[in-house]
Amino acid sequence: MTSREGCISGSTRWQGGGPEQACPISPVLDIVFSRWTTPILWALNEYGTQRFVQLQRAIGTITPKVLTQRLRQMERDGLVVRTYYPEVPPRVEYAISDLGRSLAPLFATLAEWSSGHLPLVEEARQRFDAGESTGPSPVTGPSPVRGRLR
Repeated sequence: MTSREGCISGSTRWQGGGPEQACPISPVLDIVFSRWTTPILWALNEYGTQRFVQLQRAIGTITPKVLTQRLRQMERDGLVVRTYYPEVPPRVEYAISDLGRSLAPLFATLAEWSSGHLPLVEEARQRFDAGESTGPSPVTGPSPVRGRLR
């Protein structure tokens, strides 16, 4: 099995696309699982409509610049709704859209998987770090795969 055939959905390939399209869920992964998208969606889903500062506090370590960039991109992707109120001072609120909310089953499945499997991942990491790898010997030397994995 090649790395491209190892896509989670496995059976469907996009015709005529480049390597980034070899796996049909790659665009979804790029949209939903970027560094800050998931925490933003979680906070909006958990706490409801939020003003910028409330959202920043709910997430914690995100900078205002990055939060602004991610919110704009998420609004562009249809995952977040931005509402501007022309008051003095102006007020802006962010809410998760129906499209963003449609990701809830995916996040629920991932949360279920993580509760049952993250301990196994941690055990595997500890075995690996201790030199007790159970798989075939790793290839030594430079990695045969160049570039960033998507």
